[in-house]
Amino acid sequence: MAKPNFSFQKRQKELERKKKNEEKQQRKLERRTAGGDESPDAPPDGEEADA
Repeated sequence: MAKPNFSFQKRQKELERKKKNEEKQQRKLERRTAGGDESPDAPPDGEEADA
C-alpha cells in the first residue's frame, strides 16, 4: 500500500487557507471603500489619534 504524502496535503491546505484569507482581505477593502466616510472624526487606519 502506498504511503500518504503529508507534505503535499499540508501544502495544499496552506494554499487554500492563504487564498481564503486573501479573498477576505479583498472583501474588507471593498467594504471600506464602498462605505465611504461614515465617521469623519475617526482617524484612518494605521494612524493614532493625538490625545
